[in-house]
Amino acid sequence: PSSARAVAVAALGRVARVTAVCRALRRCEDEGDEPGWARAREEAEAALRELREVVRPLREPGYGEALRRKAERARKRRLRLQRRKHEARAAKEEEAARAAEREAKIDQWRAKCIQEVEEKNRERELKAAADSVLSEVRKKQADTKRMMDVLCGLEKLRKLRKEAAARKGVCPPPSADEAFENQVESLKTLLKTRTELYEAEERALRVMLEGEQEEERKREMEKKQKKEREKLLQQKLEMDSKLFGDPGKHSAVNTCGVRGTVELFDMDCSTSQAAEFPLAHLLQPFRDYYLQAEHSVAALIQIRHEWDQYLVPADHPEGSCIPPGWVLPSLPTNDTWAT
Repeated sequence: PSSARAVAVAALGRVARVTAVCRALRRCEDEGDEPGWARAREEAEAALRELREVVRPLREPGYGEALRRKAERARKRRLRLQRRKHEARAAKEEEAARAAEREAKIDQWRAKCIQEVEEKNRERELKAAADSVLSEVRKKQADTKRMMDVLCGLEKLRKLRKEAAARKGVCPPPSADEAFENQVESLKTLLKTRTELYEAEERALRVMLEGEQEEERKREMEKKQKKEREKLLQQKLEMDSKLFGDPGKHSAVNTCGVRGTVELFDMDCSTSQAAEFPLAHLLQPFRDYYLQAEHSVAALIQIRHEWDQYLVPADHPEGSCIPPGWVLPSLPTNDTWAT
């Protein structure tokens, strides 16, 4: 094609020259300039010879067909390259979209993991702080109890010493007994107040810990329920896939292989006013089967008996009730049925 293009360009140049010489010939003829006309004629013949020499390759047998085939191949090659470029660009964009989707899912999963870790750390810190405060309160309660035991021990010790002194004839003045009892009662009142305060703090901390534990149990229950819902949804998707095929594929009409045919029979053979099939029609036996109750009382009784077997309680010995959900097809028993 490139050489043919060069030849065509050269030929057009020669044609333009011949056209100019022809105009010069006509002008010389009109003016009656015989010498000029002769020179113009020679130039025209020379230009025609050059033109014939230039276009000789174009007049060779089969040149046009070969040029057409080459041009067609070049055009197909260009289209093929453009298609490949377009497919490569589409594949690149699709891969970029998938990568972006993967990155989004990874970011979402990472954020979820970080949030769960932060919640666990926060719960752990809160529980540790509550345990620390609770242990501190219990320590104070233990100290208060120990001080009460010390006061009780002091009372017993003074009583024993008082009895020993009485046996020796030494009796303390009543003011000393009164001062001791007042001091002990003051300390007991103070320790009792602190004990009540520490018990109130302990109850508040226990209520807070029980609330945290209740929230944690609630979160665990929600997670468990979420997992159960996801499991049930996955089971439902698997069940629908087994019954009706992959929803993303138009060819998956059903897994039993008869749903489309049965629907066609139901549309074409549901009423007696439907158009009659020819005797050799493919669906005629099925139509006869589905409409046999309209022509035979025995067939009607048999069909009603088969249906009535399902309109019984679950514990009936001669039938079974209609199942509440989908009846999954059994697994293929051989390779032929699997296909």
